[in-house]
Amino acid sequence: MNGGPAEDGLRIGTAEREVASRLLADHFAEGRLTAAEYEDRVDRTLAARVRGDVRELFADLPPPHPPFLTVPESPHPAVRPEVGGMPTPLGTGAEMQHTETSDRSAVAAGVLQIALPFGTGRFYTGDTRVAVFQLVCTVLTFGLGALWPIIDGIMLLIEGGTDGEGRRLR
Repeated sequence: MNGGPAEDGLRIGTAEREVASRLLADHFAEGRLTAAEYEDRVDRTLAARVRGDVRELFADLPPPHPPFLTVPESPHPAVRPEVGGMPTPLGTGAEMQHTETSDRSAVAAGVLQIALPFGTGRFYTGDTRVAVFQLVCTVLTFGLGALWPIIDGIMLLIEGGTDGEGRRLR
C-alpha cells in the first residue's frame, strides 16, 4: 500500500470509517475473516482517529483497501495534473474522464427521488447520510420538506451525481 508514516498520523472522519467498515464486510463475506475478527475490526474502525489505526486492520488482507490508504493526496486538491499543457480544475469534463464510474444509474436515482421523495434515490446510490437527512426532514415537516428530495432528483437527472463511494453515476 502507498502512504507512509507521515500520512498515518492524519485524522480520518466518519466517511472514511464507513468506507473501511464496508470493505471489512466484503472481506468477511468472502470468508477472509471470522465473525469475531470482523466484529473486532469494525469496532476498532469505528474507534479509529487516524489513518494508521485503519491501516493496521487491512495489513493482512488483500485489496480492496480503503482509498484513503492507497491513494496519495494531491498537494493542490483544487487542480488536477495538466491536460493538454494546462492544469485542469476539479469538476471539469477532462477530470471526470479519469474517475471510476458507478454501477448505479443517475436516471434511476433521479426518478426515485422525485417519485418517492423520502431520500429513496440517495438510498439507492448508497449515500445514506444524505438519504437519512432527507427522510428526517420530510417526516418532521409533515411532507413539506419533500421539496429538497424532489429538487435533488431533478439535479440528479440534469447533472448526474456520485454514489456513496464518490464514483460518478452512469
